[in-house]
Amino acid sequence: MSIATQDYNAKDIIALEGLDPVRKRPGMYIGGVNSAGLHHLIWEIVDNSVDEAMNGYATEITVTLHKDEQTITVSDNGRGIPVDKHPKTNKPALEMVLTVLHAGGKFEGNNYKTAGGLHGVGASVVNALSKELIAVVRRGGSQYRMTFERGIPTSKLQKLRGTVRGTGTTITFKPDPTIFPKTTFNSDTIRARLETASFLHRGVKVTYNDEVAGKKETFLHENGIVDYLGKVIKERGARTIHDTPFTHRVDDKERMEVTLQWTESTDEHVRSYVNGIPTANGGSHENGFRGGLVKAVRNYIDTHDLTPRGVKMTHEDIREGLIAIVSIFIAEPQFQGQTKDRLNNPEAHGMVESHVRSSMEQWLNNNPSIADGVIARVIAAARARAASRAASEAVSRKGGSKRTLLPGKLSDCVSAGKGKSELFIVEGDSAGGSAKQGRDRNFQAILPLRGKVLNTESATLKKILENKEIQDLIASLGCGLGPNLNLAELRYDRIILLADADSDGHHITTLLLTFFYRHMPALIADGRLFIAVPPLYRIDIGKETYWAADEPDREQILAQHGGRAKPEITRFKGLGEMMPKVLWNTTLDPTKRRMLKVEIDDQIETDKTISDLMGRDASARFHFIMDRAEDAEEIDV
Repeated sequence: MSIATQDYNAKDIIALEGLDPVRKRPGMYIGGVNSAGLHHLIWEIVDNSVDEAMNGYATEITVTLHKDEQTITVSDNGRGIPVDKHPKTNKPALEMVLTVLHAGGKFEGNNYKTAGGLHGVGASVVNALSKELIAVVRRGGSQYRMTFERGIPTSKLQKLRGTVRGTGTTITFKPDPTIFPKTTFNSDTIRARLETASFLHRGVKVTYNDEVAGKKETFLHENGIVDYLGKVIKERGARTIHDTPFTHRVDDKERMEVTLQWTESTDEHVRSYVNGIPTANGGSHENGFRGGLVKAVRNYIDTHDLTPRGVKMTHEDIREGLIAIVSIFIAEPQFQGQTKDRLNNPEAHGMVESHVRSSMEQWLNNNPSIADGVIARVIAAARARAASRAASEAVSRKGGSKRTLLPGKLSDCVSAGKGKSELFIVEGDSAGGSAKQGRDRNFQAILPLRGKVLNTESATLKKILENKEIQDLIASLGCGLGPNLNLAELRYDRIILLADADSDGHHITTLLLTFFYRHMPALIADGRLFIAVPPLYRIDIGKETYWAADEPDREQILAQHGGRAKPEITRFKGLGEMMPKVLWNTTLDPTKRRMLKVEIDDQIETDKTISDLMGRDASARFHFIMDRAEDAEEIDV
């Protein structure tokens, strides 16, 4: 325990200078040092190149993942970062852009009409968090080079020999391993982001050079987000109810693009962007889109008197099955946080809403056959919602009878409904029996599930609510699901998925994750969902016992301790064969156990992965398996 001194004077105030604040608190600038934060470094540099393209100064962007999987190069044929000396600091402008926070050419409206990187911190943050960074600029027929290490220049600005054609900027950087626990980039993540950029910026050629896989791809989409919409619909395996998508473009003072189609899916899927930057958490532009859409459809229904008797249509009914892309470009975006995942500009709401409302009304009136199909879809959704609400109420706990409606197989804990309580969702009755005996019943509850849970990705809500295992799960949690979920009524502080450490257990965990992601996403967003990591192997070496979660863990233990005596290795067939005391010591005891917290780093990538792996379209799973077949050294069957 540290004791604070009573003396607190000016000498105690620490003023971080230069890029020190970035290295001390990287999460303030890139959201964290996890995988999402690591890849955010690429997006910051790519956004600068995209800004050049958006404003008509660049036509090509190339990103290279080098063979070490830890080094990235981003190059464009824009104007090139200025290299002349700044009048106030007498330093090259390139050095200022890469070493000074809030130094850039986007604060005044003369150089960029619209830009994604308006904080003026992107390039300097990447430099601060890089073990090494090399900047090469082509301007005025000459080429210039400057190097940095952890944000500090390691060379002066050098004018290289010879003349060069064209202009542009090339940034090569390698993340600092003292900042990031893992510095290996994911090629699929990079590729997906670059392909999206090519959709959002029609006519810009984006090339991805993956040196690890020896592949080079070029993305160029003249139809922009209309092509993007088709790709998203295909990826999600959704069947559209009309062939021609709604598309609205404004390329005047206000620049925006919207395209959408209604499908037979039961969920709504909107991808929104501001100046080419994905806004995973939406914001004013996305709210404006939804408001304009709902008002247009309601006006059409009211004008043509299409509301059936006894049917009450909500905005959720109107948007059910909708897949849409919303992209706007504004001069001064106000993002929520440096990671730019939510737009706060209030004027964007009104601008998008008015455009979408008037254009959608006109589209519906000009396409009566499409409009008829859309309205029929909305009415069907309203009726289905009313039916599912009744079914949901049947499995919800009500008033004073909450305890009596809990499922009989739930072994509840003493402190249910209070802080620090835990619910373990366990695979099978035998494992549930061991868990019940091994747990601390004061704060740990056990819910065993029989067999594999229903795949909720390809099931209707009505079918989901009729499933006995899902009913028991919903009743045990007590907080409802979907739009009716209320975190205040959740009976446990943590929900922990506990399945065998083999492939069968992983499948069951995936099925449960799919259910929570689609129907109880608030539990994930609030940090309530965890995955237990039980051991797959017991390793006895002399008098010492070690527990390994998987094969790599086993090999590491053997490498560290195997030389002392001949190891005895036992592979568990399942949790059910573990003695209760062993299960407590390895998996249930909060002081010893290992758990994974379920978090969403990339909403779009997560949605796509679940849709591919768990959806109706088997071809997506086939391609997923075939693409990764060489990576599988051993298949556990």
